[in-house]
Amino acid sequence: MELLSLNLGRATAVEYTDAAGGRTGVDKRPVTGPVRVFAPGPKGVGASGVEGDDVCDLRHHGGDHQAVYAYAREDLDVWAKELGRELPSGSFGENLTTYGVDVNGARIGERWRIGRDVVLEVASGRIPCRTFAGWLDQKGWVRRFTQAAVPGAYLRVIEPGEIRAGDPIEVIERPDHEVSVSFWFRAFTTERELLPRTLAAGEAMEPEAHEAVRKYLAQQAS
Repeated sequence: MELLSLNLGRATAVEYTDAAGGRTGVDKRPVTGPVRVFAPGPKGVGASGVEGDDVCDLRHHGGDHQAVYAYAREDLDVWAKELGRELPSGSFGENLTTYGVDVNGARIGERWRIGRDVVLEVASGRIPCRTFAGWLDQKGWVRRFTQAAVPGAYLRVIEPGEIRAGDPIEVIERPDHEVSVSFWFRAFTTERELLPRTLAAGEAMEPEAHEAVRKYLAQQAS
């Protein structure tokens, strides 16, 4: 298992985002590194946890529980065949393009060591947005991506440090529950009846997700 590509995005003005200033950092390009990884701070204040990577819409992106975004090269290759186009590493706006890692099968709270020092914890799946759809320029993309339920993983930084392309990835802790990235994603998108079961992930799940489950349970009880 390895970090195949480390990708950074710079803020660019586009027509397909509603972020303040009309800018996005979704277009991420590979760099060799080393690059510092750190906890950026709470959502709404903190941006990316990868130094040199721009996050422009702090309403929906960035912060400690979305500090780093990972997507598997194997899944990008499947999408490339389906879409009939090349998808270089970084095409989905991911910071980490992995190889040999079951990103969508990873459990919420699972911890990965990357390189010598950095430890990241799986926090959630990526919910597709208008900017992502506009960037890929694929008709019906949000629906198609959602139905596939291979969203990639947002991670929070447990132990900061430097990483670079080619670093090994090791799973050093794997919780004993069913809430994988794909399970979490389906619960919060197409299969909301699964929401109560996501609570098995405990405090590893971001506060906003806990609040969404609380509201769902209250609605069901009323």
